[in-house]
Amino acid sequence: MLVINRFVVAEDATADFEERGRAALAALAARPGYVSGRLTRALDDPTHWGLVTDWESVGAYRRALSDFDVKIAAIPLMAESADEPSAFEELATAEPGGEVHVVDSDRARHPHR
Repeated sequence: MLVINRFVVAEDATADFEERGRAALAALAARPGYVSGRLTRALDDPTHWGLVTDWESVGAYRRALSDFDVKIAAIPLMAESADEPSAFEELATAEPGGEVHVVDSDRARHPHR
């Protein structure tokens, strides 16, 4: 499962946001089920940022959100993200040079054909 939180950060708030972003990432990374994460900044517009995390499952992500350290370090930051869907299920994956592996959606009525 992939979680993408997008932010627009004023240039004069960049240092504070980056510090809070690193703290949020550290809190999330300490939780069971966390796979990877990154704090990103747009190359074309430095006011646009992202906090991107990968999780083993929806349940692992939801359990992480109830952790005290995550509530202190990550939830306030995530509340500032764009008001849009942020959690995505993976439907196809590929390793470098590898085949594309397709999986059925947990939400779909019919399996992938």
